[in-house]
Amino acid sequence: MLRSPKALLILAIGLVVFAVALLGGALGEAFGLGFLGAPLAAIQIPAESLTSNPVIGGFRVTNTMLATWIAIVALLILTWRVRSKQTEIPGRLQGIVEVILEFFLGLAEGIAGRERGRRFFPLVMTIFLFILTANWLGILPGFGTIGRVETISEIEHHHCDKYEDHDSPEYKDCISHVSHRSVQVFEGDGALAYQPFGSVGSNVTIEEWEEHPQQGRQAGILVPFFRSANTDLNTTLAIAIVAMVMIHFWAFSTIGFGSHIGKFINFRGGPIALYVGILEGISEIAKLISFTFRLFGNIFAGEVLLAAMIFMIPLIGIIPFLGLELFVGMVQAFIFSMLTLVFAATASVAHNGDHH
Repeated sequence: MLRSPKALLILAIGLVVFAVALLGGALGEAFGLGFLGAPLAAIQIPAESLTSNPVIGGFRVTNTMLATWIAIVALLILTWRVRSKQTEIPGRLQGIVEVILEFFLGLAEGIAGRERGRRFFPLVMTIFLFILTANWLGILPGFGTIGRVETISEIEHHHCDKYEDHDSPEYKDCISHVSHRSVQVFEGDGALAYQPFGSVGSNVTIEEWEEHPQQGRQAGILVPFFRSANTDLNTTLAIAIVAMVMIHFWAFSTIGFGSHIGKFINFRGGPIALYVGILEGISEIAKLISFTFRLFGNIFAGEVLLAAMIFMIPLIGIIPFLGLELFVGMVQAFIFSMLTLVFAATASVAHNGDHH
């Protein structure tokens, strides 16, 4: 490889690009460079509201909610296109969809049996496709980087307007605490604002900005229009609740109400059986919590990783991690759907059943 002039040229170009990106980011800023970087984006667990005021009553549209709707619309368009173009000799898109569906249908029948597997299949497949689509949309350009600027007055309003009396000591203490919060400085004081290359160290505190405002600039926090749906605990909890409700619904309809409840409340077997039933009930709650936080934790951590790599090594820092996030997004979708299938298959068999 080293004897090939073309390979040497490619290697040299790669090393130069890596060196430029490294020196142009946050690491290079420590040596007076940082000519390519921008400040690290504000990271918070709750989803951000797309508007400064509620849309209807107390209802706010968040960026994760918008990403959820986009994922749903994308799946509907894909479904409509495959359905409308369906032929006996499948094309490329139809063939890929059929392979995926047949693979999951075979898994469902292999784990739960033909009858129950086909009953569980629609929900399991829907969960997989939605989580996968939402996860993969989250790494597209524009997610986490394009949005509106939440101004300093909005920040103070969100944190301190719970105190109705603005002259109270509590309100003044809250404002004083918020004034030490770091905000980003954006070029442009109108509707269009941006952060130019080389603005790594442009963050200031609210107190510093109010003392020394800069003409033609504005300070605040970037509220992205798009954020991956599964970085919101509300989304992952909602999917987990749907999965657990359907698991118990299938159990009630398959083995009967009394038989399923008997797994959790059993006085006939004595104290040991009652204790085991309590443990079974606790495990159901643990499943819900595990479903929620496993998916949320992995996807949220992935977004933080990508943001950190963009901050440290601009341009090329995220390239090796994009493939990793594609893989993690698919794995998390597969794990969630398969656990739903396994839990449903287990719950729909009585304790004294032949297959339990």
